Amino acid sequence: MLRLGRPSDIWFKPALSVIAAVAPPNLILLALGRLDLAMYTMAGSLCALYAHNRPYAARARVLAWVVLGMTAGLALALLAAALTTDAVALVTVGALLAAAQKALCDATRLGPPANVVLTFISSAALFTPQTLGQIPGHLGLALAAGAWAWLIGMAPGLLRPHGPERRATAHALNTAAAHAATDGPGDGHTRTRAAAAAAVHAAWQTLLAARATETRRALERLVVRAEIALAAPADTDPERLRDWARDLRGTGPVPHPGDLVDDDELLGVDAELATGRPPLWLRLGPLAPIAARTALGCALAGYASLAVGVGRPYWALVTAASLYQANITLTWSRGVQRVVGNLVGVLAFAALVPLAHLTQAALVLICLALNFGAEALISRNYWLGSVCVTPMALLITEFAQVQDPGRLITERLMDTLVGAVVGFVAAVAVTNRRAGDRLGHALTAAERAREQAARLLAEPRPGPGALESARRGLAAALVDLRATADAASGEWWQRALPEERVVAAEQSGHRTLAATVRRQGLLLDRDASTGAEDVRR
Repeated sequence: MLRLGRPSDIWFKPALSVIAAVAPPNLILLALGRLDLAMYTMAGSLCALYAHNRPYAARARVLAWVVLGMTAGLALALLAAALTTDAVALVTVGALLAAAQKALCDATRLGPPANVVLTFISSAALFTPQTLGQIPGHLGLALAAGAWAWLIGMAPGLLRPHGPERRATAHALNTAAAHAATDGPGDGHTRTRAAAAAAVHAAWQTLLAARATETRRALERLVVRAEIALAAPADTDPERLRDWARDLRGTGPVPHPGDLVDDDELLGVDAELATGRPPLWLRLGPLAPIAARTALGCALAGYASLAVGVGRPYWALVTAASLYQANITLTWSRGVQRVVGNLVGVLAFAALVPLAHLTQAALVLICLALNFGAEALISRNYWLGSVCVTPMALLITEFAQVQDPGRLITERLMDTLVGAVVGFVAAVAVTNRRAGDRLGHALTAAERAREQAARLLAEPRPGPGALESARRGLAAALVDLRATADAASGEWWQRALPEERVVAAEQSGHRTLAATVRRQGLLLDRDASTGAEDVRR
């Protein structure tokens, strides 16, 4: 749980973006002597952390919605703070907001930092003294900073307009090469296949969100090659895939594997673009248990914090909200990481607070450095990023006035332990019985997708793009099956999972993928009889 991984390929992008988004508003407020307003500008500035993996056309929309969502949560919190000072009522509002934020972020697959930053801002605002007349001005500060964050998020597109698509395609090629280089069968082969399938699927999602250009079309051909390598690794040259991935760095021309992939094979992409996504309310339905866990856990954590006399119950609430992952096993891991990171983080705060008390300028600069450190380290492991997040959150409380460091440390430690323990107990109490149902639906979808592909393989002349579309649908169904199976296997107190059926569906599905590759003529050294044999197997 505490092992450090490799940093994200683009760790520096959110780290630099948050500095560029936070620094100007904070420095302006410092010059005006109004650092007490920094919480409102930071609500908008922290939106710069989102959507760095999305193409710029999609990023513009997502960032706009994040800014509006952040402002809406802040507005509800400020309204509640203005209408009542009852701590129990405010904790209840914060818990309901946290559950809604968790469900919406998961349903829309917003990506990191997901709901945690939204919940941190709205929960802190609940316990900030407020009047109704102040709310419009404070929301205006948040929106202005959010607009600046939107510009920061979009600015790299001026220099590298296809950067996210190129990175996603390069990652798909590299993971497919790693899979092709393994000697199967075996656990290592299975793990690399799952990783490659997920990377290829993510690359397709990125490309489908981008504008239709010649560059996107060229990248689609390369993702097809990664998908082919996933389906038939024995017939793939891993070094060739790695060479293509290296060529995608920078802004040079996109390599064109024209000897094996024709534009006709991409008709399935157009078919997928025409299908669209399920409506939001259908995606929210399966997330009801996770939302219930979040609401109950955050509420109980806040109430427990109030019971032990802590003056900032929103810290316990945010701790609980940060725990909830796809299943109970991952939630336990996150809880351990959160506690360890916060314990080390309060030690870092104790070391930094004398420097921060020198001048307000030093306080602002230290918080900026911690912002950068959090984003630079959190992709290696959540606890390591928390080492920077914890002192930053403590120092932000001093923007309005100097606090007693000993009291801050004591309250943060108590809230961390209360939030982690109570939050995890709530996760155990609210079982996710729907995880098994979702696995059953994913199994059925994968089996139907395989049958559809097999039927097209049996036809002498499938329609233009039909086989490619079926292959893409089967690949997506297999990725969803693996993700759903992993989530369900980490839950407790549910009926036995059909593990043998899952394994059989994955094996037959990947054999059918290989058969479609050979049938399409994308491999030159195998004949159709091999593919037909694979389908019969």
